[in-house]
Amino acid sequence: MRTPTRRTVLGAALAAAGTGLLTACSSGSMKGMDHGSMNHGPTGGTAGTGGPAAPSAAPAGYLAPNGPEVAAAEARRNPGPERKVALTATETTLDLGGRTVRSWAYGDRLPGQEVRATLGDTLAVTLANHLPQPTTLHWHGLALRNDMDGVPGVTQADVRPGASFEYRFALTHPGTYWFHPHSGVQQDRGLYAPLIVEDPREPLAYDKEWVVVLDDWVDGVDGSTPDAVLAELARGMGGMDHSGGSGHDMPGMTGMPGHDMAGMPGAGGTPGGTPGGTPNAAGPSRMLMGAQSPLLGGDAGDVAYPFHLVNGRLATAPETFTAKPGDRIRIRLVNAGGDTAYRVALGGHELTVTHTDGFPVEPATTQALLLGMGERYDVLVTAKDGAFPLTALAEGKNATALAVLRTGGGAAPDAAVRPAELDGRLVTAGQLKAAPDVRLPARAPDRTVKLELTGGMAKADWAFNGRRYDPAQRYPVAAGERVRLEFRNSTAMWHPVHLHGHSFALPGDGPRKDTAVVLPGATLAVDFDADNPGLWMVHCHNVYHAETGMMTVLGYRA
Repeated sequence: MRTPTRRTVLGAALAAAGTGLLTACSSGSMKGMDHGSMNHGPTGGTAGTGGPAAPSAAPAGYLAPNGPEVAAAEARRNPGPERKVALTATETTLDLGGRTVRSWAYGDRLPGQEVRATLGDTLAVTLANHLPQPTTLHWHGLALRNDMDGVPGVTQADVRPGASFEYRFALTHPGTYWFHPHSGVQQDRGLYAPLIVEDPREPLAYDKEWVVVLDDWVDGVDGSTPDAVLAELARGMGGMDHSGGSGHDMPGMTGMPGHDMAGMPGAGGTPGGTPGGTPNAAGPSRMLMGAQSPLLGGDAGDVAYPFHLVNGRLATAPETFTAKPGDRIRIRLVNAGGDTAYRVALGGHELTVTHTDGFPVEPATTQALLLGMGERYDVLVTAKDGAFPLTALAEGKNATALAVLRTGGGAAPDAAVRPAELDGRLVTAGQLKAAPDVRLPARAPDRTVKLELTGGMAKADWAFNGRRYDPAQRYPVAAGERVRLEFRNSTAMWHPVHLHGHSFALPGDGPRKDTAVVLPGATLAVDFDADNPGLWMVHCHNVYHAETGMMTVLGYRA
């Protein structure tokens, strides 16, 4: 099901911008298509491969995603030995642990098979698209060559059904990453997997490693699909907000921020009805009302997910990771969710944070961590003797996901266990300091790009600076500049903002990250060095906010 949201006249807009990325598609055929639903004609890519049509010219005034500057930057990375991977995106049946669903995935696994490579390798991934829709691969967090970034309509054409495409790029920084489509709301199906780039001179000492992927799940449950959820959310709340304001406030409910609408359908963190109480045609209503979290500044989310998963498993049938008492374990945490922040704790243990978004930080000890969508944290724990719950609380949504660390005997933790550590000491990204060797050198910004986060659920008009996503709209930067991104959140909801192709630094020697939470009413200014030429997305990593407009493009000037 394709939904009538975030309409962008890509053919006309990109033609006006001077790009040849989509020369195979007439502007007429592209009208009303979003960047995840481009139907290409017979010459829309390399015959038999579905590869992107080569740009005939750079976008007017901007560098092309596959231009000579991008090739030169890749050559400077000194691509090393090849690491080949084959991925098939396909419809399949997934077992979540006693509950099976039909979904889309990479092969028949959830998450997809972990990809592991070494710093300096050239990653060569062939994606075969066996889905009924076009798709792509985005390599979340990697500073890679621009034409491999996987954004259809910006850096490449879609990989069409039945076609394949090879992504090939050098790996320049170790760390915990992941990959997923950048086409529609496909990420909120089973199309995601971790990518671990190992450091041949790893400075950390540990005995075992556990990769933990968190996810909120709706696809295939009682007829629901992410596209149907998007269609429901995109209708907004039936025009009930006549105040003209942002966020979720309803008329006559002054002083009740977000979804805090007592007495309305769905209040109390439960699914609400669509306007008039009519259930969605493709499954029950998944609109969430009443989800509140002080940690997130109020409104916690828009979607009432029926399941929350750790490594593709329900809490009633959790994955069990085995170790020995005294083992030092590196846990790599990834939030692959669509609309849910997770507060994570390991019962009976403290966590020592060593990295976030792939970059080292000065070690910090905590009992719990909060991960927005797209964020990653690496932690070290010294295992005690017994069986312990690794619990991921769906923040503000009154649900938990679970995995188990077992080092000895004893009963497995109950599915509903809530370890005391969840309510204990919590470290946020803003409290962390970057390790000295990865701090950005002190420098005044050469350019400031101001991005106001605007819109709300009432009208489903999420945007930057009041303008919904348009791939022809670009914020210019120049190679060599220190760029400051100033995110000002004027909405009633939190947003995890993600920058492609770069890492930025949080203020005050804060950590290097590519995804950061901006709370409602807050302003977050982050700095990065413009050292990776091309066209790069900036967007909210709530997949439904992005798909209804909260995305834009930074473009390097020619």
